[in-house]
Amino acid sequence: MLRPATILLASAAVMATASAWAQDRSAVHLFVADHTDAVVHAIDAGTAKVLARFETASPATLYATESGRTVFAVQRDGNRVTAFSSGIELDDHGDHGDIEIETPKALGLEIAGERPVHLVEHHGDVALFFDGEGVARIVREGDVLEGRAQVREVATQAPHHGVAISYGDHVVVSWPNRTDPTKNPDGVRVVDAAGAQVGADVDCPNLHGEASSGNLLAIACQTGLLLVEAKGGEPEITHLPYAAGLPRDTKVSTLLAGKGLQYFLGNFGASAVVLIDPQDEEAFRLVELPMRRVHFAVDPVRVKFAYVFTEDGQLHRLNVLSGRISDSLALTQPYSMDGHWSEPRARVAVGGDEIFVTDPLAGKIHVVDAATFTKVREIAVPGKPFNIAAVAGSGETHD
Repeated sequence: MLRPATILLASAAVMATASAWAQDRSAVHLFVADHTDAVVHAIDAGTAKVLARFETASPATLYATESGRTVFAVQRDGNRVTAFSSGIELDDHGDHGDIEIETPKALGLEIAGERPVHLVEHHGDVALFFDGEGVARIVREGDVLEGRAQVREVATQAPHHGVAISYGDHVVVSWPNRTDPTKNPDGVRVVDAAGAQVGADVDCPNLHGEASSGNLLAIACQTGLLLVEAKGGEPEITHLPYAAGLPRDTKVSTLLAGKGLQYFLGNFGASAVVLIDPQDEEAFRLVELPMRRVHFAVDPVRVKFAYVFTEDGQLHRLNVLSGRISDSLALTQPYSMDGHWSEPRARVAVGGDEIFVTDPLAGKIHVVDAATFTKVREIAVPGKPFNIAAVAGSGETHD
């Protein structure tokens, strides 16, 4: 039988060996879609090495899932959605996390349908809405990663520019404008697992934009936001009207959700954004910008910050607690918002400790240190790097 001192020595030896096996590692993988060519590049942000090149059916819009394990490429004009593994997988062990870093790859999943536009993930369910059919197709991320995706379909009355959000066993889905389906939807309804409607239709004129922060889902309307929460096993929908002091004849049409802090950030007119805290007595705070807005993103790590890129080529750091711009940084040549909505303009993503801004006309990505808010380097990308998704992770590896 070992004496206590010997046990301590043996334990220390085991811990030392385990420590020698474990190595702290971090990685950021960027997925960058070209504006003109049907191609997506997966790039190691630290080395600027192109890890993989994926051909698509048309230029794509990219979405990374909450877990960071999957990136979806929505190809509106190619009539399909393709799934890639990000190459970064985290495993939470409570007191520490493990990380596996691999080369990104195509997962072999392509969901076909006419004109896919909106993709919404909610708690591991990914809902894809196909405007040309008025049909939502829903898959579970876990199934996609295992190569056995089962697709659930929810149909609406007519093709329209719609959206669906999987909400447990239910789906919140838009219904088309009754007088002109080519216009934005008029509202939403809830359907159960069998496809039967639950409750009455809920009005949401000129619906466009949705996001989830914590357990709260928000959907943008002409009149305010619809707020969706789980009550009694079913989604309960309430209406939050815009504050009387906000500019009239405008609305939120793009919503982002806070991480770590429960809030929403939306566009509001060409040169302003609005911070929304549904729990606050004054739920809406308008933030005027120095120039017209091009793109914006929230920081999932430094949760009190969001970033707004404006047409003069500057990136602004917005403190969401104070509602003020704290810093501004010149990065690119001007990207005027005049002209067609789909012209190549900068896009912003946040990964780990850095902010990434695509510069399609210069063929590169500007990399900004999030702590110091200074530009630290550039990453050259072939073609016109446009849409971007960043996946980051830190943890231990064991050899």
